[in-house]
Amino acid sequence: MTGLARICATALLLATCGCGPDPIHTTPAAEPGRVAHKATGSGQAHAKKPEPTQHELADYVRGKLLELSPNDGINDNQDVSFDAATGVLSVTQPDGRCDVFLAAINSNSLLWETFDPSDTYHPRAKVLRVTVTALGGQKARTCYDTHDQVDASVARNRARLLFSLPKTDAVPNFQQNMTKALQKLILSAGGAPEKDLFSN
Repeated sequence: MTGLARICATALLLATCGCGPDPIHTTPAAEPGRVAHKATGSGQAHAKKPEPTQHELADYVRGKLLELSPNDGINDNQDVSFDAATGVLSVTQPDGRCDVFLAAINSNSLLWETFDPSDTYHPRAKVLRVTVTALGGQKARTCYDTHDQVDASVARNRARLLFSLPKTDAVPNFQQNMTKALQKLILSAGGAPEKDLFSN
């Protein structure tokens, strides 16, 4: 075999078995204007939910007082309004109206309890009520009779909001959510902030 034939045979053998130098791989350039995006992992922190506004809090409290009102002819919440300028929550019931001064309320004082408004001749559904008390030296409410005269027989150092117990039982986490809404609304109106009195 001549020298030229020997060189050709060797080159053919190397090409057949793939023993030549490794090919060079190149990465295609990114198209102009296209930006690579990083994958978003499920573990990334979510944006903090914004705090509700005073208007939203007042609407929530007002809506629940009306929607979940007792319906026994005595404790009914017939009308509810909130004056943002004065921080007064007004609740009208069959025997008159009470103006609750939220700026004078201690938000740590919320107390939930149930009571039975039935009497000897009139059975009534149980009522869920939340009581709030005023800061020292201030009044929590002023109540008026149906003739718009001040009812001096009503204690002024505390205020109560009433709900139907059977209705609230059907609402998940009602007391927890209403407590938060009332405390935030009281704070927004200038009342005393919530405090953990027993924290270390």
